[in-house]
Amino acid sequence: MNKPFTPFSAPLSRRLWLTWGTASVFAAHQPWASAQTAPAAGTLPPIFVLNSLDANVSVIDPQTWKETQRIPTGKEPHHLYLTPDEKSVIVANAGSNSLTFIDPRTAQVQRVVRDISDPYHLRFSPDMKWFITAANRLNHVDLYRWNGTDPVFVKRIPTNKTPSHLWIDRKSTVVYATVQDDDELIAIDLATQTLRWKIKTGKMPADLYGTPDDKFLLIGLTGSDSVEVFDVSGPQPKVVKRIPTGNGAHAFRGAGDGRHVYLGNRVANTISKIDLQTLAVMDSFAAPGGPDCMEVMKGGRYLLVSSRWAKKVTVIDTQSRQIIQQVPVGKSPHGIWTLAHAPR
Repeated sequence: MNKPFTPFSAPLSRRLWLTWGTASVFAAHQPWASAQTAPAAGTLPPIFVLNSLDANVSVIDPQTWKETQRIPTGKEPHHLYLTPDEKSVIVANAGSNSLTFIDPRTAQVQRVVRDISDPYHLRFSPDMKWFITAANRLNHVDLYRWNGTDPVFVKRIPTNKTPSHLWIDRKSTVVYATVQDDDELIAIDLATQTLRWKIKTGKMPADLYGTPDDKFLLIGLTGSDSVEVFDVSGPQPKVVKRIPTGNGAHAFRGAGDGRHVYLGNRVANTISKIDLQTLAVMDSFAAPGGPDCMEVMKGGRYLLVSSRWAKKVTVIDTQSRQIIQQVPVGKSPHGIWTLAHAPR
């Protein structure tokens, strides 16, 4: 029912039809729309989508919007992250206790690192010295030093039930983690590798996102319909606001302008755009199929969304607020990423 978008076919979503008449209109809705002509095939880096229930990665060509291959990984690949040298994108395979390193430009598998305990979520610190993983099913956060090529284990921090997502402050001093099934937010001091504090949150906290000044931390409440905002600038955190967004508030992605962040509302099938200065929703648009992880393409106009329940990647034009494409992928698409992304 949903065919790849070409100059001779229109994309179909569950909620709306769009009609395009010519190849020139098609070109205007590509990530490279600001260019005079379309780039040659293969000049844009691929888009990677993790199919969590298929144990593989879909590779999508951003010029044709077609899946070109699937890369086998370990079980349950959920999230991915670029290495500090930008030569590899790391896919974390939670069910196989492994990391798959892939060339972000060629989509070639480089190597597999094993014996990484349940790496559900992962993140490098801004100073690129720390590599952190959250063990979603085993209830701990692991701290590693990055030696330039590999993670070197330092310490394990036990948590309550189901640590979910990670955020690290811009000074690389504190790791924040949500604990989804115990409704908690915790802070870990990187200098001492000890727990600083923990605080109760709303229902089922998932992804989190810090403001540029490190003062506020936004928490997506997947078991609710809002974002909870904590002031983390003092010795103890405090709740300052709740931002209504939509049911199943889950994952964030910076818009690329340093001021706004997108939030996927997985149950409501919407995306909220939040102003980080006013801490309020300034826009909202449809995103069918259980929107989960997102990527903003270079230029900031096009938002890629993993439609978790629909086995698709949905491409949204944030200027027109319309869906312009849906690309079929594997089962339970989760993490999504491309090297040609907007500034973080």
